[in-house]
Amino acid sequence: MEGTTADNKSVESRIDALMHDYAGDGPGASVLVVRDGQAIVRKSYGMANLEAREAITPATNFRLASVSKQFNSAAILMLAEQGKLSIDDPVQRWLPSLPQSNITIRHLLTHTSGLIDYEDLMDPKDTAQIHDSGVLELLSHETRTYFAPGKGYRYSNSGYALLSLIVEKASGQRYADFLHDHIFEPLGMHHTVAYENGISTVAHRAYGYTREDGRWTRTDQSTTSAVLGDGGIYSSIDDLQHWDAALYDERLLHAASWKQAFTPATKTDEPDVEYGFGWRITGETLWHSGETVGFRNVIVRYPQRHLTVVVLTNRNEPEPYRTAKKIAALFVAQ
Repeated sequence: MEGTTADNKSVESRIDALMHDYAGDGPGASVLVVRDGQAIVRKSYGMANLEAREAITPATNFRLASVSKQFNSAAILMLAEQGKLSIDDPVQRWLPSLPQSNITIRHLLTHTSGLIDYEDLMDPKDTAQIHDSGVLELLSHETRTYFAPGKGYRYSNSGYALLSLIVEKASGQRYADFLHDHIFEPLGMHHTVAYENGISTVAHRAYGYTREDGRWTRTDQSTTSAVLGDGGIYSSIDDLQHWDAALYDERLLHAASWKQAFTPATKTDEPDVEYGFGWRITGETLWHSGETVGFRNVIVRYPQRHLTVVVLTNRNEPEPYRTAKKIAALFVAQ
C-alpha cells in the first residue's frame, strides 16, 4: 500500500482483515485500489500454486472468467469505429451458419439475443475442451431460442463466444492476436493474454482450486475453459491498472464508444442491475464479476469518483463482489 500515514495504515489493516481468509498457505487473492490514477492499494495474499508453493504477487495472472467480456466488447467497438462492422449488423452476416436471422451484434453485447446456453448443448460424456468455433457449431444446429431477440434478457456466454468469432472475421486476425496487438500491448499490459493451450503461455500463473473434503484440490480447467470470448483472458492487478486508466481516455476508443459501453441498454434479472456492453451498471458503479472453476473475480469502478477496486482470487468460493464493495467503502467515505 502506498504511503505511510496513520490513516493509510488503518485502512490497510482493515483491508487485511477483510482478506484474512485468503492469507496463508491456501489459494489466495490480489487486491487493487486505484484512485485518481494512482494505485493506493496493491496487495496480494496466499498461494498461486499450492503444489510448487509459489506465493501470489501483484504480477500474478488469474483467469479473469467473465471479466474478460469487457475486452471483447471493446474489440467490437474498435472495429465499429474503424468501419469494419456495425453493432446493428445481423450476426448471420458474419456467421452465416447461425440459423437465427434476426439476431444482431447489439443483442449479443447486451445478452438480449435469446440464444441457448452452449453449456446445455454440450455432450456431458465428451471430456475434450470446446473452443469458440465449437460453440458456433453447436448453435448452428439449434433452432430454439429462449425468447425473440430483444424481447428479454438472459446472460449469455454463447453470445460472447460468437462475438470473438465476429472479431476474427471483421479484423482478419485471430481473436487472441487482435486483443494482443490492439489492446494489451498498446496499454502496456505485457503479461495479459487470451490463453490458448499449446499456443500461448501465462506468465506468473495462478492455478484455480476448490475446497473438497477439507482439502484444496486443483480445479483449474473445465471443458469450457478454452472458450476465449466469454472468459479466456488471464491478467494481473498490475496490468488491470493500465486497463482501468484507458477507460477514462481515448487511447483505445472515442468517448462516444465508451459511453455506449457504459450506458444501460437493458434491465437484467437483478432489480438493481442494468447491462451495457460487457459491463453491469448499478447506481454509480460499473462492474463485472467473473466465475469459473477455481476462480472468482470482480472489478468495481466508480468513474465519477475516479475510484476502482479489483479483487482477483484463485479459489472457487466465495464470490468477492461484496468484499470489493466493502473495500471501496473505506475510500468512498473519505
